[in-house]
Amino acid sequence: MRVWFVTGASRGLGRAFTEAALDRGDRVVAAARDVGPLAELEARHPGALVRLPLDVSDRAAVRKGVDQAAAAFGRLDVVVNNAGGMLFGMLEEATEEQIRAHFDVNLFGAIWVTQAVAPYLRAQGSGHILQVTSMGAGGGMASVGLYAAGKSALDSVTQALAMELAPFGVKVTNLQMGGYDTGLFTLGTTATEPDPVYDGLRAELAAMWGEDAGPPPSNAAPVVMELVDLPEPPRRLIVGSRSYDLVQQMDEARTAEYRAWEHLSRKADG
Repeated sequence: MRVWFVTGASRGLGRAFTEAALDRGDRVVAAARDVGPLAELEARHPGALVRLPLDVSDRAAVRKGVDQAAAAFGRLDVVVNNAGGMLFGMLEEATEEQIRAHFDVNLFGAIWVTQAVAPYLRAQGSGHILQVTSMGAGGGMASVGLYAAGKSALDSVTQALAMELAPFGVKVTNLQMGGYDTGLFTLGTTATEPDPVYDGLRAELAAMWGEDAGPPPSNAAPVVMELVDLPEPPRRLIVGSRSYDLVQQMDEARTAEYRAWEHLSRKADG
């Protein structure tokens, strides 16, 4: 039996991971700004789920919350940094307030949780931190560049973290998620004030993305359950077939561009 600490647990991927962990007999401390939607799940799993109201952008609240989570079942085994949102709009349109609020949750919130849980995992000599990033963590795309930037930064920080915690028996994995029907583009979205000069590009993007909201988050849960059972899990895992193909295409395009301009790069040696 493992003890999970999941942020953003009220809906989407966080909710799916929470349900899957409970269904296999594990215990979960489920954190979210609004834990009301978890009441029914708590009733279905009495004694196995603890609801924890938490705003991950509040560093002091995170430290207090993690202490409560560790005390709830006596340990922490799997930590899922899932809380996040979408800032949708062109870079020029985004306000300072929107940008800072976005990074406070998507990047700094995950860092605050990670800093708070690390001492517990080190002390027990085990544990697994799962950072929910994105298939877009390797590069940006128009109108979602700030979202990708936060996920890319978290990806880089997590690679360093994996090296830092490995000597203590703690595992770390970036979950490079694809598009799931999580409500990210509805309930979880903050939109900029549209500038008409970008209307043409918006139309192109809308046509390219289409109307498909993606598969249900529950499709990803079995993969995560299998991942945490691996004795030597990967430090990065692309989640989803379409996501896997898109990441490979992006990597190939980047490599091709590097090679095309290799002659100019090498001139810098003098």
